[in-house]
Amino acid sequence: MTQHSDPATQRLVVVERLDLPSAQGAQLGVVRLDEPDRLNPLSWTTFRQLHAGLAELDADDAVRVVAVTGTGRAFSAGGDLRAYAELQRDAVALPRYFEDVAAALEMPASMRKPVVALVNGVAVGGGLELTIACDFAIAARSARLGDGHARYGQMGGGGALSLLPRVIGLPRAKELVFSGRLLGAAEALQWGLVNRVVEDDQLMAAALDFATEVAGHSPLALAEVKRVMTQNARAADTAQLEREIVMRYLLTSSDVVEGLQAFAEKRRPNFTGR
Repeated sequence: MTQHSDPATQRLVVVERLDLPSAQGAQLGVVRLDEPDRLNPLSWTTFRQLHAGLAELDADDAVRVVAVTGTGRAFSAGGDLRAYAELQRDAVALPRYFEDVAAALEMPASMRKPVVALVNGVAVGGGLELTIACDFAIAARSARLGDGHARYGQMGGGGALSLLPRVIGLPRAKELVFSGRLLGAAEALQWGLVNRVVEDDQLMAAALDFATEVAGHSPLALAEVKRVMTQNARAADTAQLEREIVMRYLLTSSDVVEGLQAFAEKRRPNFTGR
């Protein structure tokens, strides 16, 4: 197993390679969000490192499948709300931030090999968006998934409003986004957010089993199959519209400011609808 980190910045994402014993020379690549003390928030730096890690593994022919997961007791608790207060009032930086968010979250779909989310704990907000950005997800039994943006006057800008309805259907997506509630693993399986639920200590084993199956297939055939399926599913992609509406809201709404202040002060927000 090898590890990789970006020496130019704080290491928030780790890249690993796990050998597949029954497939000589083939590996499972793992991209691991690695800020467990904060439940792996998705900061600007994290999105950049996530994109770099995925690109690195996509370019490695020995890696046949890529898994995305988190260190510790969370997949990702979502965006870095502590950094949003300043960022969401910066009309220059915010579009640049969303460009990097889009690059990271669109990377799994553009990769040549299967990308599976291993949801090892809470996956909320941006964590949910990262989950559905992958080709499919396997959840630990203790996992909980949901949107959560509305609780703090936020809007999902990485797929919660555009991709999520295609994954679980529009009525269920609306319920999940409007309510902000979290689904347990069993309900997430029922809703189609995840493909399988396994015991917590079997999550990586499930990914290794899948990678071993895939290692026996033609990499070129799988790449072409994935490209056709993904392009057909996203033929009318509305992700850009989602980002544009979200950016306008974040830059102009007083509810955004109130939501972040309430989060910082650990109190219930008092939203006015402005």
